[in-house]
Amino acid sequence: MIIGIPAEIKQDEYRVALLPVGARLLCEDGHEVLLEHGAGMGSGFADIDYTAVGATLVKSADEIYSRADMIIKVKEPQPAEIEMMREDQILFCYFHFAGSRALTEACLKKKIAAVAYETLHDNKGQLPLLTPMSEVAGKMSIQEGAKGLEKPMMGRGILLGGVAGVKPAEVLVIGGGVVGTNAARTAAGLGANVVIMDINLDRLRYLDEIMPANVTTLYCDPHAIEQYAPKADLVVGAVLIPGAKAPVLIDRPLLSQMKKGAVLVDVSIDQGGCFATSRPTTHSEPVFVEEGIVHYCVSNMPGAVGRTSSQALCNATLPYCRKLAALGLDKFLAESSDQEAALNMRGGKLTCSAVAEVFPDLQ
Repeated sequence: MIIGIPAEIKQDEYRVALLPVGARLLCEDGHEVLLEHGAGMGSGFADIDYTAVGATLVKSADEIYSRADMIIKVKEPQPAEIEMMREDQILFCYFHFAGSRALTEACLKKKIAAVAYETLHDNKGQLPLLTPMSEVAGKMSIQEGAKGLEKPMMGRGILLGGVAGVKPAEVLVIGGGVVGTNAARTAAGLGANVVIMDINLDRLRYLDEIMPANVTTLYCDPHAIEQYAPKADLVVGAVLIPGAKAPVLIDRPLLSQMKKGAVLVDVSIDQGGCFATSRPTTHSEPVFVEEGIVHYCVSNMPGAVGRTSSQALCNATLPYCRKLAALGLDKFLAESSDQEAALNMRGGKLTCSAVAEVFPDLQ
């Protein structure tokens, strides 16, 4: 199989979809790996690191898309990339279709085989290709939220952990999955008072056992959110319904009751966002203020720490890349229902029920 690794062109995206060791192993497996010039530079990997292990360097993305049987990327294809895609070409990357009708329609028209990192399951029912980036995003949510609380960022002008004689910030984390767990642990480690909410009681029991004393677990319902959001200095939205659009948990009326200069970090923005006032932002312009509340809604948060993120992501994706390349798409999907769940569209038709529910007219 010919495998193409294009440079990521989404704004402020510095990750790369394949490390040099991955290129080496795929070449040893008998595949041809095409790398676009400079694709690894944002993560600290030079072209020579790839060519030294057998990859072929090409000058343009157009050549990658015209020659490759399978494209391995990080982020969803951008409009210029969609134009270059071919019918039946395999794209293996994050898509988050439910968050963008335009992306979904454009990819359907191209009749590609979209194999999505975010809906691939393992034999435990977990999302192994989403987990590493969720870990990064969870930790970054507190790092960026703490920055947003600073007065120059239009925040309340408070230090997340406080100091002797001054109380720390109040942090609300909505969602107790990988993102929320990492966010809560990081905020607690900095000294904040943390409340983490979830609807899974077993998960809450687990979190109650492992979290430090300055983390309180609460069952998530509308009343609890209405009670605690106005008290919070920082709210992290960390909810996930695999493949589906994120539910809106804080509407505009509730937003107006929050402290002026409080910060909302919407980690769910890739799936449409879980705050009514959220809209995607970039690392270049990460925040905006709505109703006096600072919103951080960067849709590729882990891209800012490209080297860490690329290493963590590729550690998880490489075994599946090798298997997909070795078996081909049909045998890869037939091997297990967990892998079959990764296919979001093929031949111009949606195959992921969660995405289809968001766009029923595209069926």
